[in-house]
Amino acid sequence: MAERLEAKHSGKTLLAARKIEYPETADPAEVCYERGWTDGLPVTPPTDERVIAMLKGTKRRPHEIVGKIPPFLADCTVEKVAINAVMAGCKPEYMPVLLAALEAALEPVFTLHGVLATTYFSGPIIIVNGPVAKRIGMNSGINVLGQGNRANATIGRALNLIVLNVGGGRPGEADRSTLGAPSKYTLCFAEDESDPEWEPLSVARGFPRGTSAVTLFQGHGPEAFVDQKSRTPEGLTRSFALSLNKMGHDRLTQSARAIVVLSPEHYAIYRESGWDRRRIERALYEATIRPGSELIAGKDGVGEGIPASRAGEMVPKFHEDGLMVVRAGGKAGLFSAILPGWLAGRNRLELQPVSKQIRDN
Repeated sequence: MAERLEAKHSGKTLLAARKIEYPETADPAEVCYERGWTDGLPVTPPTDERVIAMLKGTKRRPHEIVGKIPPFLADCTVEKVAINAVMAGCKPEYMPVLLAALEAALEPVFTLHGVLATTYFSGPIIIVNGPVAKRIGMNSGINVLGQGNRANATIGRALNLIVLNVGGGRPGEADRSTLGAPSKYTLCFAEDESDPEWEPLSVARGFPRGTSAVTLFQGHGPEAFVDQKSRTPEGLTRSFALSLNKMGHDRLTQSARAIVVLSPEHYAIYRESGWDRRRIERALYEATIRPGSELIAGKDGVGEGIPASRAGEMVPKFHEDGLMVVRAGGKAGLFSAILPGWLAGRNRLELQPVSKQIRDN
């Protein structure tokens, strides 16, 4: 009722977005479909009352411009973020996370336009750290990359809807993905920070422990990793390397980054031997270095591969900073996941993951 009264008496000054009129007999959900405002799934119609309620999740002014959204480089205000948050099904308390994620996506090194326009599978992957994840009820545990959690599902969806509805990034137009991936709807989750000895991703990326932050990664996924028999960190690392080397193609090298989503049971193998984040990431990098002679283009009639001139080298699958480990998942099951990165990752200085602090204002 409060938002209804506010919309009636001050809506014209508070909200600036263009209003869409439609017949009383029309279904507003169908109107959204007809106007191309959806990602293929139903959206919540963004009424004045709902948008005003969503704006109460942030102290930022509705008319403040967050940035220009590709491909059309259209100005995106806080109000337009709220409109798409409503459509995606967000709660108002998700707004600070969504705003931080959007600001991260608009950093030049994230290359949001390229992620949108590539023919590859990629989209934005959002990883949340810090107290905000628990406060808004994000999932870092069982079925963490799947359905069932409102915050995980709708924050990532809202970011993609902003690109669609504000920036004009429509599939088949600016979005040129050959096949796409389910993760282009949403792929957003929180890291499991239940072990005080583990260095969270946000801390590894320069934020003080206890700071709420988002990290955006250009990728897709997940790809399953199964090893139910290794019991040493060395053996498990070599096992991970077998799957990591096949990412994209067995003979593609230094072409993409990757995230390893380490489940609790696999993490326990490392933890019991005293391996921390940096040691795990370094060991995975070293385990994926192979003789160039195994990766030559044309070998065994396979065209993909490296030039024959590199046959005598030891060739890494990744750049030295190309792997990130994140803890998440259910407590039972010796299964982890790999989230492969965009192939443009070969330009490692021009294309990087981006992290932003989440602020309450």
